[in-house]
Amino acid sequence: MRVALALLLNAGLVFALGRWLQAQYQQPTLRTWIGPLLLLKLGITVITWLRLTGDAALFQHWSGLLTEQLWTAPSAWLQTLGSDAFSFRGRNLVYHGFSNTFFLIKLLSVVNLLSLGNALLNSLYLSLFCFVGGWQLVRAVEQTLPAAPRGAAIVAFFLWPTVVYWSSGLTKESLLVGSSAWLLALALRGYYGAVPFPKRSVLGVVALAILFFKMRFFFAAVLLGALAALGMVRLVQRLGGARYRWSQVVLMAMVLSSGVWAASEVSPAFRFNKFTNQLIRNYSDLRANSLARPHIEFDNLAPTGASIAQNAPFAIGYALTRPWPWEFHNAAYVAAGLENMALLVLLVVAGVALVQGQGRSGTLPFALVLALLFYCVVLAALLGLSTPNLGTLSRYRVVLLPYLLLLLLQNRYLASWLNRWFR
Repeated sequence: MRVALALLLNAGLVFALGRWLQAQYQQPTLRTWIGPLLLLKLGITVITWLRLTGDAALFQHWSGLLTEQLWTAPSAWLQTLGSDAFSFRGRNLVYHGFSNTFFLIKLLSVVNLLSLGNALLNSLYLSLFCFVGGWQLVRAVEQTLPAAPRGAAIVAFFLWPTVVYWSSGLTKESLLVGSSAWLLALALRGYYGAVPFPKRSVLGVVALAILFFKMRFFFAAVLLGALAALGMVRLVQRLGGARYRWSQVVLMAMVLSSGVWAASEVSPAFRFNKFTNQLIRNYSDLRANSLARPHIEFDNLAPTGASIAQNAPFAIGYALTRPWPWEFHNAAYVAAGLENMALLVLLVVAGVALVQGQGRSGTLPFALVLALLFYCVVLAALLGLSTPNLGTLSRYRVVLLPYLLLLLLQNRYLASWLNRWFR
């Protein structure tokens, strides 16, 4: 029965994927890229499977036990889905609060119905989800923002080394990048599309928002808040207001500040004191385990508003530039450092274009730039302040890096090159 169900589910998945690929190939532009990019994604996935991390092995092991519970005691499995603990045949697992690890284990227990518990297949399923989500954004940018460089989203989501590696396979980042990119794609179609937003897409927005929130709720809160503020700006613009940039800044600031206040009233996790204390606790715990290698060090970091504000600019800089290629003689660190040097060059070029003005910085709508910049800056500060381990930081920042790259690749100096290569 299990094999028959798996064959049936996989047949449906292959059929749906085939129909989707066929639809993409019918598009007049970029269709020649989807095949090579998909093969690259799947190839990287195989590499991540061969180099399965300890976290991935943990996901795979415990999800298999949950799947066994699903087959033998469905009611107990349903109870597990709604709880923070798992107990089955003498094996126990307990998590507290918003555990994205336990949520992913629960999710994989369902995916195992397709894969029969095979780690490679599970890795491929997560990578395919991430790929489809990223490609949805590529198409959305092309269709709703035709003046933007055509290949910017492709480079940001499918060709940047750490992004394509860490968002492939059995990683949380596969779901985070895929769901966030898909959410942004739906937002672009709704806010800037030429046709009305389909009502059936509302369910997709809700499902993707829940997935993103469950995987990392602080990150999701920042992105959803930015998209909500962008939606308010677009609504006011359609009513004839928010014509000037200063008014868009004020409107977005009002929406975001109201959202922060509402979130703190709904959940204590979003209250400033609890948030800063948890941030400092994460920093201290990771720092203690990172002393033997290069790490981020703050001399006076404390859970106060003044300390956070004082150290946030340094945290943002560290999150975007560390590690440097010369600070640790390890192949992975050197590769990450070289990538950071390339990112630094892009930051400088984008800064020069911005200072020169006259449209050289790009053609994206100002409110959209503001929303994405808010997301990137807040996440960079959050990660820089809470993640002193540079290896962990390199992986965690994958959730913000493609959006930053999407912004940095908009300037006129790179636009002509991108449009020439990506047809």
